[in-house]
Amino acid sequence: MSQQYPKEIPNVTIKIHENDNWQDFNTKDFFANKNVILFGLPGAFTPTCSNSHVPRFNELYPVFKEFGIDEILCLSVNDTFVMNAWKKDQHAEKIFFLPDGNADFTKAMNLVVDDRHLGFGDRSRRYSMLVRNGQIEKMFVEEDVPGDPYKVSDADTMLKYIAPEYKLSDINVLTREGCPYCAKAKKLLKDNKMLFSELVLNKDISLSQLKAMSGRTSVPQVFIDGKHIGGSDDLEKYLK
Repeated sequence: MSQQYPKEIPNVTIKIHENDNWQDFNTKDFFANKNVILFGLPGAFTPTCSNSHVPRFNELYPVFKEFGIDEILCLSVNDTFVMNAWKKDQHAEKIFFLPDGNADFTKAMNLVVDDRHLGFGDRSRRYSMLVRNGQIEKMFVEEDVPGDPYKVSDADTMLKYIAPEYKLSDINVLTREGCPYCAKAKKLLKDNKMLFSELVLNKDISLSQLKAMSGRTSVPQVFIDGKHIGGSDDLEKYLK
């Protein structure tokens, strides 16, 4: 028998601490008249959550906004101080970190997992869901199997559901710290809402690797879907 989940967001009030003040976060009020992605995970500062789940949703935030998503929430059964510290550590200012410290929301969603064997107690299953005006449109819940499965609750799966025709380009920018032309190339990509990965010379790559990849020793060097575009002027021409 398959697991049953609510069709709408449960009405739960969660205590959060922001700007030196305690505040009540009411889920019914927050989700009203909004398109929201919420993803839940086992714990703050844990490996998959910190290395994959949060970073990818944070990276794809502008793309989700382009397709009508108003907010992205990350939920974990941790206290508000832990979640605040984790958000700062992740540099994920675009994502709202929701501390379900008492697991009230997780229990109401029927998504509690018993992790006492790890010393965690009751935690949340790993999942993501799309909520429109408080109504749960789609859920991606990981299988209840040993380990920490991470196959369907990721940001790319959610993006594919929301915008199946959208294609993410694989863009890499080779740069050097303090380089004004590198700053120009990155601004061009950001202005065109193009996500990219940055590789910094003498930090992420060596000069010999730069030359091997591009045939040049100058920066920036831009690659889009494996194709070498060139420097900032070349990128400007390519985008036009």
